[in-house]
Amino acid sequence: MMKLEEAAGASPALEQAAADYAHVRRAIAFLGDHWKAQPSVGEIAAHVDLSESHLTYLFNRWAGLSPKAFLQALTIDHARALLRESASVLDASLEVGLSGPGRLHDLFVTHEAMSPGEYKARGEGLTLTYGWHASPFGEALMVASARGLSGLGWVDEAAEGDHESARAAALADMVRRWPRARFERDDAATAPYANRVFNPASWRKGQPLRVVLIGSDFEVSVWRTLLEVPLGAATTYSALAGRIGKPRAARAVGAAVGRNPISFVVPCHRVLGASGRLTGYHWGLTRKQAILGWEAGWIIKL
Repeated sequence: MMKLEEAAGASPALEQAAADYAHVRRAIAFLGDHWKAQPSVGEIAAHVDLSESHLTYLFNRWAGLSPKAFLQALTIDHARALLRESASVLDASLEVGLSGPGRLHDLFVTHEAMSPGEYKARGEGLTLTYGWHASPFGEALMVASARGLSGLGWVDEAAEGDHESARAAALADMVRRWPRARFERDDAATAPYANRVFNPASWRKGQPLRVVLIGSDFEVSVWRTLLEVPLGAATTYSALAGRIGKPRAARAVGAAVGRNPISFVVPCHRVLGASGRLTGYHWGLTRKQAILGWEAGWIIKL
């Protein structure tokens, strides 16, 4: 069981990462649209109105990668080759000239699932605590029950002009999952989860993060299988279907992946299309690209 920290606020490192992401996500969105042209750092910088040196500095501070290395790590054609060869994103990073390899770690978790009866009650009698916190991928919504982390989502980056409405939409997305539960805001109670999840220095096997999976039996089986996909690896919907013993259920598996309530921790972002393409993501394709690139940087650091 995770030992929760006493501090209620976000760590300075998370605050800095969140501020950096506000700048680099525009560059990531540009790269997602123009990866085929393999744009230069100068072209990327010009698009986001930053100097080449400042853009490179921001990317290196945020992900440990230069903008060019980040682009290489996310090249879709390379992702196709990865899947054909059953290679890892770490292997891809090395192939395109990134430094490493280092020690490979992941976010170690221990998990349990609510009983089918509890799930069918749609959260009735359950109190869920939530809070808003800085993360390397924008403002995060953390949801916890008495037994552990139950939800993780993000504020819609496209709606940040109306911040409170964007927060309300993110919270409503969680409430729809468990409409009969009681939701109470307590940022101090959920802050330790944010600091634990987004701080790679605390990703230690001896200090597992407890998560509570709230879903149907089928959904929970898919999410548990996702937890077995390690940092730096990729999988497909059809591969997941095979691993849960339902090889013809790729479409249903895709739907379950899309309903994953604990984004990032349960790594649905590591699922690619059958061709290796970076397919849709509940919290936005730009954020999915950002998470994969950020993880590629941490593979080298750890």
